[in-house]
Amino acid sequence: MILFLKILLAHLVGDFILQPESWVSDKNIRKIRSPKLFMHTGIHAILLALVLGFNPFFWKGFTLIIVSHLVIDATKAWLTGKRPGTHLFFIDQAAHLLIILIAVSFYEPLAINFGGLLSGTSLLLATAIVFVTFAAAVVIKIIIAPWNPDKADDRDNSLSRAGRFIGILERLFVFVFVVTGHWQAIGFLLAAKSVFRFGDLKESKDRKLTEYILIGTLLSFGTAILTGLFYLKLVTQVT
Repeated sequence: MILFLKILLAHLVGDFILQPESWVSDKNIRKIRSPKLFMHTGIHAILLALVLGFNPFFWKGFTLIIVSHLVIDATKAWLTGKRPGTHLFFIDQAAHLLIILIAVSFYEPLAINFGGLLSGTSLLLATAIVFVTFAAAVVIKIIIAPWNPDKADDRDNSLSRAGRFIGILERLFVFVFVVTGHWQAIGFLLAAKSVFRFGDLKESKDRKLTEYILIGTLLSFGTAILTGLFYLKLVTQVT
């Protein structure tokens, strides 16, 4: 299980932290000819080598993960525009996860035994934090994309990418509050966000914008709470 968590953490960092949106756009436009595709794969190779301690014993799994990552991402880029983006994203991540499980099976039983988490508390915490911040931001953005109202007007005068980082911070705070047992702080945070948002929503008089923000907020808080609860459930089994 520790090996799986190491590789999963490397994947989350490589896909959701160290991959700028400009790289994704370049891959979607230039497909297999995009240098960003190979740079992205190279970053995954470095991260994977780091978590594996540059141990040649894992060469078989390392090769499978890196080569398949290049093929999967190239296939996703080729299908972009031909298939719904939401479907492609989840299929892409499911394919990566499947390959990771296969690679881990070379060295450990394929079945994920949650009762076998006898060590690796720090790895579990790091994986939960990376997911609830950066990975969840991408997932939520993709889920609510169909309801995104047209913002090509004077109302859209917020700071560049501010919404994304606000979401990251709020999920991180909620996760910490759940883990530390300060549930009342979650209510305070939600109330504070509502106060700041109320003026924007009242001024805009846009029902679609209000519903869009409400969906995003509920998904954001819900994801953080569930991640926190899941972490607490697992950490009791880790020593």
